[in-house]
Amino acid sequence: MTAASRWAAASPGPAASPGARRHELAAFLRSRRERITPEQVGLPRGRRRRTPGLRREEVAHLSAVGVTWYTWLEQARDIQVSPQVLDALAGALLLDPTERTHLFALAGQSDPHPGTSSPAVTPALRRMLDQLEPLPAAVQNSRFDFLAYNRTFGRLFRDLDSLPREDRNSLWLAFTDADFRAAATDLPDLLPLLAGKLRAAMAEHLAEPAWKALVQRLEGASPEFREIWARHDVVAPGGRTKVIHNALVGVLRFEHTNLWLGPTSGPCLVTYVPVDEATRAGVERLLALVTEGAGAARV
Repeated sequence: MTAASRWAAASPGPAASPGARRHELAAFLRSRRERITPEQVGLPRGRRRRTPGLRREEVAHLSAVGVTWYTWLEQARDIQVSPQVLDALAGALLLDPTERTHLFALAGQSDPHPGTSSPAVTPALRRMLDQLEPLPAAVQNSRFDFLAYNRTFGRLFRDLDSLPREDRNSLWLAFTDADFRAAATDLPDLLPLLAGKLRAAMAEHLAEPAWKALVQRLEGASPEFREIWARHDVVAPGGRTKVIHNALVGVLRFEHTNLWLGPTSGPCLVTYVPVDEATRAGVERLLALVTEGAGAARV
């Protein structure tokens, strides 16, 4: 078992009591603070340092929070901590993406700035995405966030790179984004399908803040989503044929397949395989246009 696996196994699940979460959060913060040297964050060591790693007041200073408040946090006091403060603490403690996710999970908050990388997206998987070009391919989690994608997929429905990371989600785009909706030729069928898949997947994540935040955000932004979500329909995961009207190269037809990278509640590799020669030629043109555009931008 890897260190990350041991860590995940030790993490309190959704049913853990608030007190247990606070004590686990306090221990986690202390362990991260004690591993960082002052030099790593640009602070002088001094001659009389007895504390391993950083002092509490140094973490408080680096995070722009009160020393007393941070001390209470490490003492597992029953205090409220905002996502913005957690974001500052993650930066001050030099947390990697896995550690940052763990911090927000322990605090019961949704990360306002999800990391640019995911533990599920390994360097080998990124190379695979690149080598699948011109076939559009992406890695998507069970909440339908796009964790990584190749250049063809990034321009298949719309320009994903131009969006904030929190908007790169299939449901958010299908229910709220005009460009994505214009590219989806089967929108009346697609919307209930996506909502049903999300509800089925959410059964294992009902207490998790990120899942609740996505549903609340969709309910606030889309009357269509509210109406469909209220039906409580569920749909099993699976692939199907997709017809997409791409803004750059026209109509494309694909066989859409999910290749699971682990349990079906985890991330999967989403592939779009052309079903005819016209589509194969279309994705080759799309990749050429994207590549030419990137080259022009660099000049």
